[in-house]
Amino acid sequence: MTIEDTHDFIRELEKNGELKRVKTEVDSELEAAEIMRRQMYSNGPAILFENIKGYEMPILANAFGSMKRLEIGLEMTDFTEIGQRIVDMTKMDIPSGILNKIKKLPELSKMTESFPKLESSGPVTEVTSNSASFDDLPILKSWPEDAGKFITLGLVATNHPETRVRNLGVYRMQIVDSTHALMHWQKHKRGAHHSDISKNKGEKIPTAIIIGGDPATVFSSIAPVPEGLDKYLFAGITRKKGIKMVKCKTIDLEVPANAEIVLEGYVDPSDIRDEGPFGDHTGYYTPVEPYPTFTLTGVMRRKDPIYVTTVVGKPILEDAYIGKVIERSFLPLIRMFHPEVVDFSMPAAGWFQGFAIISIKKRYPGQAKKVMMGLWGMGQLSLTKMFVVVDDDINVHDMNDVLWAITTRADAARDTTIINNTPTDTLDPASPLVNLGSKMGIDATQKTREEGYEREIQKQVEVDEKTKNLVDSKWSSYGLE
Repeated sequence: MTIEDTHDFIRELEKNGELKRVKTEVDSELEAAEIMRRQMYSNGPAILFENIKGYEMPILANAFGSMKRLEIGLEMTDFTEIGQRIVDMTKMDIPSGILNKIKKLPELSKMTESFPKLESSGPVTEVTSNSASFDDLPILKSWPEDAGKFITLGLVATNHPETRVRNLGVYRMQIVDSTHALMHWQKHKRGAHHSDISKNKGEKIPTAIIIGGDPATVFSSIAPVPEGLDKYLFAGITRKKGIKMVKCKTIDLEVPANAEIVLEGYVDPSDIRDEGPFGDHTGYYTPVEPYPTFTLTGVMRRKDPIYVTTVVGKPILEDAYIGKVIERSFLPLIRMFHPEVVDFSMPAAGWFQGFAIISIKKRYPGQAKKVMMGLWGMGQLSLTKMFVVVDDDINVHDMNDVLWAITTRADAARDTTIINNTPTDTLDPASPLVNLGSKMGIDATQKTREEGYEREIQKQVEVDEKTKNLVDSKWSSYGLE
């Protein structure tokens, strides 16, 4: 069965022992967030808060906070399937002749089944109002020094003002009053790019905030998909079934019909206000910075909506697991541009943007640096601070193996590359300037004579087959675990 919405997801989580219901009254200001963090740090289940102080609406938290829960929600165990489907689509020839069309029908039908489908109504249109207010939602305050309440898992929908390609992104939103919030879309993000185009035209940009929905759409909103790919189509590719869409009531945008809540409005690029501080996924409070204002003009929601949210802070929290799925799902796309890449890892402790390890099948001198430069030129990987490139005999998911490669195959002066004045993540607390800092690459592959390594390559120690087979055959007799 395909999970169509948040309610389906809750049922599947509960069926698999991955959800707990909290019936005790809980305050959305600080208390709920602390419960969520404690559960995440202890590998606890998802939580459905059924009794939120001052609100009738329940809160779903930590829903994506384990690989098992993501496997349930996305209905797969090998997340590289997602990227492979995109790679396969890029290789698909659109047939011209009638005979070829008939032969290609199964492939073409798979592709068309992934496209979003516009409906006249859906669950999210059960209640509509032009007199909307943020005050009706149990929005969290997560950390004591946060500037206020923040929407943390709103899927922010915009269209490219010129191409009309639809985008979804997750950008935190600080609530200012009942109808205004600050849109923290960093300048590297697509939503900010759309806003800049509108600003140059002297226009406001229609924007919708989607709360809840099927897990594939939530995942797609976070995933850094290739430029020009409709995020709703990516959601359909992920779930192998197109999502149902409806038109907003007060703005010209389409949104998922199975969402819990849709907040309609616009972002005014000329209405800039101070946003923050906010306790973010780096483990630090991000400082006050200027961001544009979102104005709420209407709301669509279900009769029984669930407010879906998350908390961020020092890793490892819920966002780390979503990041791991992104890492796995985009490996086939990385291989498409860099065929020598064997595997790829972005450890959660490095908040994903901070640190990445790449293993390659090395064939020629300088290849590790070629891969680094290429990856720094790929989309959001341009914000990654540090790359380590290792040989294909190293397990990129085992930090002990990676550190062994760094300390036995890399020379600090020869194999460390520093690049100054490069784009950095806006939230990076170490960069000397906001959005501008440096990169470091470590080539931890085995060096060759062509790369200036004139010593004899030392032979690695490994057990001989005769001894290995002897110990294998007698293992049970040793009385060891």
